[in-house]
Amino acid sequence: QVQLVESGGGLVQAGDSLRLSCLDSGRTFSSYAMGWFRQAPGKEREFVATINWSGTRTYYADSVKGRFTISRDNAKNTVYLQMNSLQPEDTAVYFCARSPITKIPFRDGDVGSFGSWGQGTQVTVSS
Repeated sequence: QVQLVESGGGLVQAGDSLRLSCLDSGRTFSSYAMGWFRQAPGKEREFVATINWSGTRTYYADSVKGRFTISRDNAKNTVYLQMNSLQPEDTAVYFCARSPITKIPFRDGDVGSFGSWGQGTQVTVSS
């Protein structure tokens, strides 16, 4: 059974940076598109970024475009989310997930194609 394990979250101040990692325990990581999502308290889970299997195509939510960068290292079965210029509204639990289909551009209904969700990592940004 595939497991995705996120790490790298923490408590930072506004303007700081964090890099999240998501390690895929499966053998087919390089065959899947990957995505980052987040869920703030009292809010629905929302899309953050996605990357295709080879890392050549990416797509971001408008709220993070220009500040966050998704990347992957298929040799390490890991997808990353570099988060710069963090703001209090970025506070959330961040999850990674994988999809057999690249969803670029990402539409609201596309979250259904993602599975094998990780347990999440908390990111808290203080003002």
